[in-house]
Amino acid sequence: MNIEAPHDQTARVSALAQDIRSLLSKLKRRLRDQAHVGDLTASQTSVLLRLEKDGPATASSLARAEGIRPQSMAPVIAALESAGFVSGAPDPADGRQTLLSLTEACRQWVEEGRAARHDWLVRTLQARLTPEEQDEVAKAIGLLRKLVDD
Repeated sequence: MNIEAPHDQTARVSALAQDIRSLLSKLKRRLRDQAHVGDLTASQTSVLLRLEKDGPATASSLARAEGIRPQSMAPVIAALESAGFVSGAPDPADGRQTLLSLTEACRQWVEEGRAARHDWLVRTLQARLTPEEQDEVAKAIGLLRKLVDD
């Protein structure tokens, strides 16, 4: 019978948590490398993802959502506009406000990035893991999903 002391079990779970975080960080970096994100800052990327998910928004609502001052949001938006990723239009509900949204070029760029990441991951899974190992990964994903699903 293999009964671990509470301290040993806590240390084991702590090491497992560290391994998961480390592995996910490395996987995230590898996937980001495949998408050719370029010189976008974390703030710029976050704003693009928010606009994609939530739809058009004002600069002040983006600043609130990102937890920054509206003055700090202005250079982020300016950089995204100059790169052709976002454009502004008058808010139909309040013409004094400008609604920012993703450009079609940005949507295409995002989609191409996702496709590149997906393709890389599919090729890597097929090249490095046997079908049996792929089944094990699928089971592990089910277990990891239990950690985050409510």
